[in-house]
Parts: sequence; C-alpha cells; structure tokens
Amino acid sequence: MPLVPMRVLLDHAAENDYGLAAFNVNNMEQIQAILAAAEETDSPVIIQASRGARSYTNDAYLRHLMLAAAELHPSTPIAMHQDHGNSPETCLSAIEQGFTSVMMDGSLKADGKTPADFEYNADVTRKVVDAAHAQGVTVEGELGCLGGVEDGHGAGLSAEEAMQHLTDPDQAEEFVALTGVDALAVAIGTSHGAYKFTEKPTGDVLVMSVIEEIHRRLPNTHLVMHGSSSVPQELLEIIRQYGGEMKQTYGVPVEEIRRGIKNGVRKINVDTDNRLAITGAIRKVFATNKGEFDPRKYLGVSREAMKQVCVDRMVAFGQAGNASKIKPVTCKEMVCFYQRAGCGARDHALVG
Repeated sequence: MPLVPMRVLLDHAAENDYGLAAFNVNNMEQIQAILAAAEETDSPVIIQASRGARSYTNDAYLRHLMLAAAELHPSTPIAMHQDHGNSPETCLSAIEQGFTSVMMDGSLKADGKTPADFEYNADVTRKVVDAAHAQGVTVEGELGCLGGVEDGHGAGLSAEEAMQHLTDPDQAEEFVALTGVDALAVAIGTSHGAYKFTEKPTGDVLVMSVIEEIHRRLPNTHLVMHGSSSVPQELLEIIRQYGGEMKQTYGVPVEEIRRGIKNGVRKINVDTDNRLAITGAIRKVFATNKGEFDPRKYLGVSREAMKQVCVDRMVAFGQAGNASKIKPVTCKEMVCFYQRAGCGARDHALVG
C-alpha cells in the first residue's frame, strides 16, 4: 500500500470514534518499532518527523526508510507527517520529499520560538493549505501555544505562561473558516518534552473544556493534542535504576486523552514516552553487561521496548483493529476530493 494522506486516517477515526497516536521518529529502529506494533494490533499509523529529525536523519534516508516501511507492510495504512513546520517553505520541502501530511505551525513565527498573532498564523497556514491540497496532501494547523521546548521548536513557555496562550474557541471557528485546515492542534495546558507537570495532573490542570467547546462549535474538524505523552512512572524508574537521573515528572493521563477522543480529538502526539522506553532499555544493557559493544544488542532491545509503548497507545486510543477496515486512498485521489469540496476543507464533509 502506498503512503496515504493523513486525512484518510483522520476521517476513518472520526467515523468510528477512535484516536490515532502520531509517533515521532529519528531513525530506522523507531520506524520498525511502530510498524511492528501496527502489525500486531492491526492499526493504521501516523509517523511524523520534526525539523530536527529531518536534519538528523537526512531527508533522503528518511524518505527511503518510509518507502521501505510501506513496502514491507503493504496492509498497513501509513501517513507520513511533517511535525511543526515553521514556515511554508519547510512544509513545501516536506511535500517534495513525499510527506503525505504537513503541519504549518503558524502559532509561532518562523524562528519557531516567538508567539505569532492570529493574522500571521491564518495567512501562512492558508498559503500551505492552498499548495498542499493542490497535491492531495493533508494540512494540520495550530492555534494557541504549548509550553516547553522539544526538538528545537516551542516558545519555551512555563506551565503558568502556557495557560495564558490557550486556544480561544471563537478564534478556532474563524481560523478554520479562513484557512481550510484538515486538522487543528489546540493548546489546553500541555507541554512538549518530558517535564510537563510536577504533580499528577487532575481536574483543572488540563483545560479539557476548551476541547469540548471547540468540538461543539466545529464537530467536523479533526482536533489534535500535542505534548500528550503520559510519561509512565515505570519507565522513569527503569532509567533511574540503571544510572539515569530523571527528576520527578508527570505526563498526560491516558484517561484525559480518552476524554479528548470522545470530543473530537483524532490525533495524539507521542514522542517522550518512546524516548523514555528506548533510554531505559539501553541503560539496562550497558549496566548489566558492561562488555557489550554490539549496537544490535542494545538497539534491538530498545526497539522492542518502544514497540510495547506503541502497542499500549494503539490499544488505549482505539485504533487497534482498524487498519484492515480502511480503504487506501492516494494523494492524487485526494486532489479530486479537495476540488469537490471547493477551496479545501471549508466543507468538512468526511471522505466516504
């Protein structure tokens, strides 16, 4: 099966009321872990690369790794997504490299750090939508700013500052109408990176009411939760047990993510949890077998550890069991869909 536009997966998730974990990757082992989990659970997958990942891996390597994944797993629908594109140029270069989905993060200026105003955000996002939809490529936008910094993107806002940059439901309606995005990332108090909360978040720490209100106003717009790793405590303990120094931290409870899924969240970004699993597995090998020097030995077990995290998220978010139910659609076929819709996703009728 060729790589598919992310919109196809989001629409199926909306029609069947489940969420999709979107896993960040930097190397071959991570891609293999995700696809092994997908095969085991019959899950469609979103694999995404940040600007930092594209620089680290090199676009040519990344493109061919993804093509290999599609070749080796022909029954698994796979979307390849550019995470946090900082400019139209970044998004267009991703499309040229074969990405089937891009995120134009106009919530920040091109430096990827400075919060931008609404007009700037809507303008650059609309430009990307026009160019991407002409090629059948999905577009995710963002409104509001998250806390923290990861992979070189983010405003570096503290938890308290992030609460001042939550997504405004009134602006969300206007933004979707102006831009025609397929999916909208919303800010509800989450943060990039491992150090999200010093106490286990409950109640008002995550402003889930923002998601609920936006979904009420925009029932056919696919919502996205960034900074949504759950930071399992058992993974932190493995790292500490084998010599790591991780401060106490908490992530987003799976129960809150499920609440979001019931209110229109279709894509949930997961990166930190996989990094923790990989790090713990490698540390254990180095601590328990000090003579080991074969990368296959420690990268192999780290791949297996990440696979288990992916399986857990696929099952928890409800995407397990759905890969075989999705009819593949190519980017070329999606061009016809956008042409019928008239100026992109302003008409948010789901792909049937």
